[in-house]
Amino acid sequence: MTSPTTLERSAGPIATAVRWTRAQWLLLMVVCTVLALDGLDVSMVGVALPSIGQELNLGTDALQWIVSAYVLGYGSLLLLGGRLADLLGRRRIFLIALSVFAAASLLGGLVDDPAILIATRFVKGLAAAFTAPTGFSIITTNFAEGRERNKALSIFTTFGASGFSLGLVVGGLMTSLSWRWTFLVSVPIAVLVVILGNRFIPRDTPDATDSGHDIWGAVTLALGMLGLVYTLVSAPDQGWGSVATIAGFIISAAVLAAFAVIENKVRHPLIRFGILREGWVARANLSAVGLFGSYLSFQFIVTLFLQSALGWSPLAMALALLPTGLIVATSAPFADRLINAFGATRLILAGLAAMGLGYVLFLRVGTTPNYALDILPSIILLGIGFALAFPSINVQATAGIKDSEQGLAAGLIQTSTQVGAALVLAVTTAMVSGGQSDGGTVPSAAAMLEQYRPGLVLSAAVAIAALLVAAVPARLRTVALAA
Repeated sequence: MTSPTTLERSAGPIATAVRWTRAQWLLLMVVCTVLALDGLDVSMVGVALPSIGQELNLGTDALQWIVSAYVLGYGSLLLLGGRLADLLGRRRIFLIALSVFAAASLLGGLVDDPAILIATRFVKGLAAAFTAPTGFSIITTNFAEGRERNKALSIFTTFGASGFSLGLVVGGLMTSLSWRWTFLVSVPIAVLVVILGNRFIPRDTPDATDSGHDIWGAVTLALGMLGLVYTLVSAPDQGWGSVATIAGFIISAAVLAAFAVIENKVRHPLIRFGILREGWVARANLSAVGLFGSYLSFQFIVTLFLQSALGWSPLAMALALLPTGLIVATSAPFADRLINAFGATRLILAGLAAMGLGYVLFLRVGTTPNYALDILPSIILLGIGFALAFPSINVQATAGIKDSEQGLAAGLIQTSTQVGAALVLAVTTAMVSGGQSDGGTVPSAAAMLEQYRPGLVLSAAVAIAALLVAAVPARLRTVALAA
C-alpha cells in the first residue's frame, strides 16, 4: 500500500513526462465521454423541467421526481455497480450499462406518460451507477499509479464536471427546440461510444475468487441504499418529522446494519470495510460529500432565484453560471501537474477554501445585483475551487488501492458524492419550502431572496465543515480510523 507521504511525493515535479499510446488515448476518450454524457444529461433535464411541466401538465412534486428518480437509481447502486464490475468484468458491465442508458434515453424522449418518463429517469440512474464507477476503475487499472494515473483521472473527472456545467447551456438550446431533445440528444452519442468501447476497451479477466459468495450482502446493500436515498429525496414532501420519513430512516439503517454484519461474517465480502483505513480514502470521501453537497445545493438555489425572483430566462441563467464550467473544462491539461507539484491534500484544502469563500461572497447579492460585481466573483471562485478539489479528491480516494478493489474504491467516492448531494439538497429543499407563502400570492423578489438565504448559508457551512475535516492532521485521522 502506498502511504500518504509516498503518494504526495511519488509523482513530484521531477517525474518524467507522461507519454501515452494511441490506444490509451482512445480508451480514455471513450470512458471520459460517458462520464461527460452523464453530467450533461442531468443538467439538461434540470433546465427543461418547466417546459416538461407545461406540456405534460405536471406540478412541482412530479417534476421533482424527474430529477430525484435519477438520483435514486444512481445513488442506491453505485457501490454495488463498482464491485460487480470488479467481479464480472469491467468492459462487459460498462458496455451493457451504456446500452441500457441509450435505450432509456430514447424511450424518455418519446413518451407522454409522466410515470413512464419518471421510470426512464430511474433506469438511466441505475445505468449510470454502473458506467461511472466502472469507467473510473477501467482508468485506474489501465494507467499506472503516480503521474500517469493522476493525469488520466484529472482529465476523466474534468470531463464529468464540464459535462454537467456545459449541459446547462446545451439544455437551454435543446429546450428552445423541444424538451424532448434533452433526452434524445444523448442517444446517438451513447450508441457511438458503445461501438467505440467495444473496440478500444481492453478485455479484462473478472475476479472470480469472490463470485457467488455474498448474495445476501448484495441484496441488503442494494435495498438499504435504495431505501436511504428514497427517504432523503422524499423527506421534503413527507416532512422530516413524519412517520414515513422516520420509518424510512430506521428501516434503511436496519438493513444496512444487517449488511455490515453479513460483510463481517462471510469469507469473501462484497465490500471490505478495511479499505477505509487505507491511504486517505475516508478523508477523500468526506471531502466529496462537502464538495458536491454544497455545490449542487447552491446551484439549485441560484437557479430558482435567478429565474423565479429576477425573471431571467433559462438560457440567461445558464450563461451566468457558465464561467464555472469553462474554468473546470480548461483546467484539464494542468490539473495533474498541479497535483504532482503540490500534492492532492493541499489542492483539496485550497479548493474547498475557495468554494467556501465564493458561497460567503454570494450572500451579499440583493434583488438588483450587478452581475460583474456581485455574482461573477462567486462563480469564478467556485470554478477555481471545483477545478482544484474535484480531481484531487478522486486521486486521493484510489491511491494505494489494489487493482481488484479499484471498482469498490471508485464506487465509494461516487456514492459519497451522490448521497452527500442528496442529503444536503434534501435539507436545502426543506429549508426553502418552509419559507413559502401560504396565501397563493406570488412573493416579491426580496421575500424570495430571504426565503432562499438559509439555503445559501447551508452551502457555505457544508463547504467550510468539509475544509475543517480535510485539515485534520494525519495522526489524528489515523487514530480515529484505528479506534
